[in-house]
Amino acid sequence: MSKFGDLIDLNIPVLFDFYAEWNEASTQMEPVLNDVAAAVGDKGKVIKIDVEKNQELAQALKIKGLPTLMIYKKGEMLWRQSGELDANTLINLVNQYA
Repeated sequence: MSKFGDLIDLNIPVLFDFYAEWNEASTQMEPVLNDVAAAVGDKGKVIKIDVEKNQELAQALKIKGLPTLMIYKKGEMLWRQSGELDANTLINLVNQYA
C-alpha cells in the first residue's frame, strides 16, 4: 500500500482505475484510459489497479462496483465514481484539478 500512498501525494491529479480482468466494463475502459493518459500528458497520471491483486487496498477504499475511478491530488481524494465514463469527461475532470 505504500506505493499507493506515494502516488496520491503527487502535486498533479492522479486518476486511478480500479478494475478486474474478468469485468467487461473494466476491459471496455482500457482504450478510454489510454486516450485520457495521452491527452493529459504531464498534467496528470492515469494508474490502473487490479482489485484481484490488491484486495487489501480495494477493501480499505470500499471498492464495490467496477470499474471505480478516483482522482487524488496532494493526498486528498477529489472525485470518485463507479462505472464507465467517456474519455472527454475524464480528460475534463483531470484538467479541472490540474
